Amino acid sequence: MTGVEVSVVVPVLDEVESLEILHRELTAALEQIGRPYELIFVDDGSRDGSFEALEKLHRSDERVRAVQFRRNFGKAAALAVGFREARGRLIVTLDADLQDDPAELPRLLARLEEGYDLVSGWKLRRQDPPSKTLPSRLFNRVTARLTGLPLHDLNSGFKVYRREVVEELRLYGELHRFIPALAAWRGFRVGEVPVHHRPRRFGRSKYGSARFWRGCLDLLTVLFLTRYTRRPLHLFGGLGLLSLAGGLGVNLYLTGLWLAGARPIGTRPLLAFGVLSMLVGIQFFSLGLLSELVLSYQARHADDVSIRCRLD
Repeated sequence: MTGVEVSVVVPVLDEVESLEILHRELTAALEQIGRPYELIFVDDGSRDGSFEALEKLHRSDERVRAVQFRRNFGKAAALAVGFREARGRLIVTLDADLQDDPAELPRLLARLEEGYDLVSGWKLRRQDPPSKTLPSRLFNRVTARLTGLPLHDLNSGFKVYRREVVEELRLYGELHRFIPALAAWRGFRVGEVPVHHRPRRFGRSKYGSARFWRGCLDLLTVLFLTRYTRRPLHLFGGLGLLSLAGGLGVNLYLTGLWLAGARPIGTRPLLAFGVLSMLVGIQFFSLGLLSELVLSYQARHADDVSIRCRLD
């Protein structure tokens, strides 16, 4: 199939009951839009017969494509493979659990055409229990504040991208929740549209309470990637300076006591703490310098920049 303009990427994990309905809803929405499209389902190690259902859809609709993982690798890996397989100029992602409404696609695409590179769906009235909505609301507020990206729903799975955005994303672990922040850091324009959100019809959520805490750790990764990747010495050097100054201050204090005639300081635990702090500070500085050397080597062998346009 050639001439694809819109690629829809759907990660799937044990959603066999939803797939036929989702296919029908996506087909109706995309036929209304009137652009050539393809549907790419990425089976992330399902064990409930989801891939067999996808095989059936593939036989009945040539626009359906499917990839099956040997085991569960995570949503970020599923999206990364889907992005790699996509052939369209515009790429849509949504979850397979039917909570995202494909009828909202025209609104997302319309907002993208206003000059945005990525548009994320904001689940304004989220149809989930408080055990999911409250941690998510807190997580989104903290993430928006720390990343400087004023979105209400950063980790929404319902998004529309221009192709150049996904070509520059490097997803691993669980960084898919921070795609808008990573895209904005690369210089892309990110927007948001309120979308209709529906209750889950089949099965249960694949994410537990531990996801919130893992997300907090991943947020630290994103902050490091977006603030210190280009100059790691700014981070490690700052920590090293803080530790070195603390240790030096402690040792100067003890030296002053010794010069004033106080009892010997060699047996004081505070002396060991001061020396150790200075050694840790030196190690932080060394780590920062080594990171700068690695970054300098990579910079000589690759262009880690985002190019909007080239005139030759």
